[in-house]
Amino acid sequence: MDGSSAHGRDDLISRRGLLRLGAVAAGGAAASGLLSACGSGGGGSGGGGSGGGGSLVFLSDQLSTTDETAAMRSKILSGFTGAGVSFTSFSDTTQFIDQVIAQAKAGTGTLDLIGGLQGDFVALEAQIPLRDMSDVISELKDRNFPAAYLELAKIKGAYRFVPWITATYLMAASKQALPYLPSGADVNTLTYDQLLAWGQALNKAKGQQLIGFPASPTGLIKRFFQGYLYPSFTGGLNTQFKGAAAVGMWQYFKQLWAVTNPQSPTYAMMDEPLLSGEVWVAWDHAVRLSNALQQQPDNFVVFPAPSGPKGLGYEPVLGGLAIPTTSKHVTQAKSLISYLTLQQTQTTMLNAESWFPPVGANALPSGLAPGVSAEAKAIDATTGALNALASQLPIGLGAQSATYDKVFVDTFTAIALNGAPIPSTLAAEATTLQSVLQQAGAACWKPDPASAGVCQVG
Repeated sequence: MDGSSAHGRDDLISRRGLLRLGAVAAGGAAASGLLSACGSGGGGSGGGGSGGGGSLVFLSDQLSTTDETAAMRSKILSGFTGAGVSFTSFSDTTQFIDQVIAQAKAGTGTLDLIGGLQGDFVALEAQIPLRDMSDVISELKDRNFPAAYLELAKIKGAYRFVPWITATYLMAASKQALPYLPSGADVNTLTYDQLLAWGQALNKAKGQQLIGFPASPTGLIKRFFQGYLYPSFTGGLNTQFKGAAAVGMWQYFKQLWAVTNPQSPTYAMMDEPLLSGEVWVAWDHAVRLSNALQQQPDNFVVFPAPSGPKGLGYEPVLGGLAIPTTSKHVTQAKSLISYLTLQQTQTTMLNAESWFPPVGANALPSGLAPGVSAEAKAIDATTGALNALASQLPIGLGAQSATYDKVFVDTFTAIALNGAPIPSTLAAEATTLQSVLQQAGAACWKPDPASAGVCQVG
């Protein structure tokens, strides 16, 4: 899930690439919510086609900023000729999930296609039956979806969605920073110790803290801890939350934070700090870095996140498409899925929205914009690393998603910003974390081993 928590600020809404990556604010949508959204400035019709009049209703919790939604309608859906399409995106994943559930439980509704992240479909299937999409997967064999993505599309023994979009998180650096790399270091195989040494060298030479993280309330630093630091240093996440390896990890991060730009708690996305020169080395979601990489492709390098003692922890993000059981236009919805997964459409999607198609690295389209091409190579280097350790975005949390993410943000705030003792902070937050998992009834997810019941915090 790539949904992030609430953020209604006008200055952020207008910026392309602001994603929803997992956590969501509490709240829901009434059964009439979708219809009112479609008639408001936040929703609306888009996508032409011979059907006209928005005969297919497509709801998502992705591509929900003003620019993303406009590009989806004018550049992507406009090429579909099978029917008219009305596209609406909720920035709040809970609202998206509530809307789908409300229509399913009512046994009728307006939705014909839904687009969400893998965790969204897990949350939905826990409450309502989702349509078996095996027939569509079979019809799209020529798309050559990787086996790993098809495996993620299986929930309770059947395909519940068709792979649609994918991305991950990367590092980017100004080429000005490269001379200060530690001796023998290669950005494509960087370690966390080398990243720290790099930041310290930059600080010593320039008198500035030039590492940067998106640590504002709408930034995604929570994913850095969940999918990158914890797996890389401990090999797990929830099951290793407060152990000795986690204590060492937080001790390391305090050192790294000492050479991190003190404005980081105000950064929602790292593209602007990179472009302004406030930050020379940054971590963020690929989509949130793309603006800088596309505006100044010759000034930046992009590369995988570093490796730690347990490997190169990283968090792939997979989005999919599904047809609700209440859809009255199944044939046209299948045609729309087919169109959205065509290579030509996905090339447009990649260049317009910076979301990658769910294909193997060798099958990516040619002729990509320079910044997009650089990210493609960095993603390939990440997934192909011998020590790669893939983590799932948090799944099965439902209404506890935001509370779960808050545990990691609160831990970061206490330790890095307020100087709280590490062991006692982890012990206290572990109690909260266990309560969140218990309330959600959430089993463990990768990189933690599968659990028979509620995931147990270690």
